[in-house]
Amino acid sequence: MPYAVISDVHSNLSALHAVLKDIERRQEVSAVYFTGDVVGYGPKPDECIDIIKEHCNICLAGNHDWAVIGYTDISYFNENALKASLWTRSVISDEHIEDITNFKIIKKMPDLNAMFVHSTPDAPEDWKYIFTTSDAEHCFQHFDHQFCFIGHSHFPGIFEKKADGDIVEYKGSIKINETSRYIINSGSVGQPRDGDPRASYVYINGDFINIIRVEYDIISTQMDMMAVGLPPRLIERLTHGF
Repeated sequence: MPYAVISDVHSNLSALHAVLKDIERRQEVSAVYFTGDVVGYGPKPDECIDIIKEHCNICLAGNHDWAVIGYTDISYFNENALKASLWTRSVISDEHIEDITNFKIIKKMPDLNAMFVHSTPDAPEDWKYIFTTSDAEHCFQHFDHQFCFIGHSHFPGIFEKKADGDIVEYKGSIKINETSRYIINSGSVGQPRDGDPRASYVYINGDFINIIRVEYDIISTQMDMMAVGLPPRLIERLTHGF
């Protein structure tokens, strides 16, 4: 059955609503899987956690989620990420702290021949990135499934490892080759960084991996961010998708 994978909501309620509405109109979607970072950067952490819990079949934690509950050292965050994390800590409810505490950082789904993780399959708690084919080559050695779904970098894309060992990177939708394996980054719902400000998610339908982009009300999110005093840099970047 078709399913969707979303990641990196980052407390952007407007973007999350838009993505779930787009998924809902694809009436055949059987499940939505979330690969981490529901909070951080944005203005609506509690509301986004409630929606993720309601709509997603699995809920994983990312580095910003762990930062809010004190599991990750935030001293390595840049200044703006640090400020947003501390603000989130100050407003998030105790109930939602407990929710995030219960989120896992990796999930294996044998029925889908898939693994879900926020960062990398080899050391998910180290919060490393997969940017290059060399990064992907290393990570392919650390899972046995056909598909590994990730987030974290906010850059949507697909790495295909072919039967002959070659690894090819794609930025758009592709047809699945049954003899290949895939690392699939669904991009970011709430803070795209690939130069496209539209929210991003992945839709698996039959023989195709589809990277979907969805417009949302960026200005309303920016106004909410200004109202609570989040850093101007985080507000501005949403306009440009970087």
